[in-house]
Amino acid sequence: MDRKSYTAELAGLRELRTEITAAEKTVAAAQKELDRLAAQRARKVAGLAGFEGAQAAPIAKASGLSVGDVVRIAPLLDPTPAAVRTAKADDQSVAPVGAPKAEPVAEPAVAVAPPLTRPAAVVEQPAPAASETEAPIEVEDQAVVEQPAPAAAAVAAPVVPAASVAPVAAVDRSAVAAGPRELPSLPEGPEGARFAAVTTGLVSKRPNFVQQARATVFLDAATGDLAVRDRVVRLDLGARTPGEILDAVLATAPGTERIYITAGAPWHDGAERYSTLKDAVAAWLNTPSERWTTAVGSGRDKLAGHFVHQRQPVGRYAPAASPDGPVTEIRSMGEWFDPDGADVVTCRQAFTLLWQALRRHWDDAVLMGSPSQTGRDLWSRTIPTTGKWAGGYPVLSEELRGLLHATGGQGRTELVLPPRVPEQLPALVEYDRTFAYAKHLWKSPVGTPRRITAAVFAAMTGAEQVKALMSCSHWNIRVTVPVGWNHVGLLPAPVTGDRAWIYPSEPGATFTTWAGGAEVHLALSNHLTPWKVEILSGLLFEDGKPLDEWGKRLKAAWADLTNLSKLHGDERQRQAAYLASRAVRSVLLFGLGGFAQRPRLVSGTTPLGEALPAGVEILGQDGEVVTWQRQAGFSRDPYAHPEWAAYVWSGARAALLDMKYRQGKEVVGHAGALHAKPGTVVYFGTDGIALTERQPWPYRGEPGDYLLKGHLTGPIEHPTSQEQYLKLRGLGRTELAAAEKGADQ
Repeated sequence: MDRKSYTAELAGLRELRTEITAAEKTVAAAQKELDRLAAQRARKVAGLAGFEGAQAAPIAKASGLSVGDVVRIAPLLDPTPAAVRTAKADDQSVAPVGAPKAEPVAEPAVAVAPPLTRPAAVVEQPAPAASETEAPIEVEDQAVVEQPAPAAAAVAAPVVPAASVAPVAAVDRSAVAAGPRELPSLPEGPEGARFAAVTTGLVSKRPNFVQQARATVFLDAATGDLAVRDRVVRLDLGARTPGEILDAVLATAPGTERIYITAGAPWHDGAERYSTLKDAVAAWLNTPSERWTTAVGSGRDKLAGHFVHQRQPVGRYAPAASPDGPVTEIRSMGEWFDPDGADVVTCRQAFTLLWQALRRHWDDAVLMGSPSQTGRDLWSRTIPTTGKWAGGYPVLSEELRGLLHATGGQGRTELVLPPRVPEQLPALVEYDRTFAYAKHLWKSPVGTPRRITAAVFAAMTGAEQVKALMSCSHWNIRVTVPVGWNHVGLLPAPVTGDRAWIYPSEPGATFTTWAGGAEVHLALSNHLTPWKVEILSGLLFEDGKPLDEWGKRLKAAWADLTNLSKLHGDERQRQAAYLASRAVRSVLLFGLGGFAQRPRLVSGTTPLGEALPAGVEILGQDGEVVTWQRQAGFSRDPYAHPEWAAYVWSGARAALLDMKYRQGKEVVGHAGALHAKPGTVVYFGTDGIALTERQPWPYRGEPGDYLLKGHLTGPIEHPTSQEQYLKLRGLGRTELAAAEKGADQ
């Protein structure tokens, strides 16, 4: 090739370059248009999925997609039978990785657990429950539930001894009014044998019946709007007493068995006339009516009709002419989710979407009165029909259940005060763990526990000790905060007062407590400084998966609804899907709390002049009845498994301090309070924390991930109470939402 030819070829190449550039622009514009149309099609497919009779095949034909593509966009349309999907589900659980061998402990009376200087991988165990301020609410006595379901129990505060003990070496300043509290320990001899046993003849078995659906309507007590089936009717509720509400609703929708109040809270009417909100609610529930009377229960709690709660009461009524006739309940929508201004149509649609999402994973799913009842009923339908536990999961002895109630706290709630944090906060940044407890259900304790004494633990090899601590276990320990420690406390210490538990962090502080294996392991293996932990005794369970299938199905339902809340083209449907996803969270949260089966809190009414049941606390009275409540002790509940709730709660508390991000079995990142700078953690709230600065924690939208929920720009005066903190938190959420909206625009 000569120079002239070379120059000509270069000129031709430049022309080709120009043509290619123009073609690339054309292709890019076409691809952009194609992406826009594909996204529009996906939104339409997701919107069609909200129709109750929608099917994947006709939608696939109309859209030009395969059925598989339609199901990927809208999982609710998956035509595969639930039983087949269950059989194909892969087990995603990751077994804990062993830790390096530690030196054996010589002291027989008290065994000192080996520090794990190179942290072993911990699978974050537990996490009602609810977001920071949503500690599991007091759940109604479940003796009056959908039949023929077994009786369930209330979630109430644990009954614990409050005897004096030697003072704790250091007490958190946020609990200065509290004193040390002694926890029960495992007794010796034959008496102690009952603490490592199960209740004879009491097991959790798979039901052989399907729950009965209830005719349900949704009422806005502020406007009178009633959503019944596919229409909305405006009612005149009169003075909004229970009788007037029942009259108006049943005149419009005969046969109604359950009324959800979505707004208006009529039970708070006239609350200023009462000394407590609970008194006001009790008075409203028992407002006299000519046509309605309190529906009675059965058995020893025959009078326990209503459930008195400040915010989420339950009223049960029967016609005065036939007290044993059909029962109609008045309940709060807040049991399931905060409507947050949603109208009755949206709330009803949320329930429809919730039922559809659950039916995809349970062919016999029925929405019961409360998320607690629904959660436990759905779980019972995952009890295996083959294998070791096909006959059911045994219920622990009453002594052991009592011990777990007294020694296993729920979520961590703590306001960290100066001088551990600055008086002037540079910012207040809130992180919340998404659907947190769902992350910690893959492994749970099963069977009869093995009692581990200090001598037995001391005789173990280092590897055996580490394995015991990482297994499903519950330990009685004496803890010493290491010298030089400058971060938050790691383990709970029992105290008297409302707090119940504090988290000492002063170097040298020593206290005796109980904690789950996840927390004990973290104290020994944290990347900052291992703590000194002396094993006094413990309970070592067999590792099992009683909650794994339940958790997987609920996570899948939650993911379906979360996806729908983002993709649906209709704003009302997006809101309904979001509310339904929150309801799935409540099913898991309160279903888990239901396993705790704490001593039941029963409430009821007795006509004036009649003898009250023994051991009741009078809540109030009017001219006709006395309203009371009482602790009814433990029932022979076949679904009482406090060991599961305690294990999940322990793991959730550990994950607030240290949570690992995994890719397969590889740890690819960390989050939690211990991965923030000392002096920056301001607040712990069950499944979230607040700090003074943002953190580089990745958010993938998966259960357990830390989501940035609020950011309030400082300087800010440090809150001195939880109420002040919650006000600041609200401001922070508002500021972050405004900033994100501005960024989108």
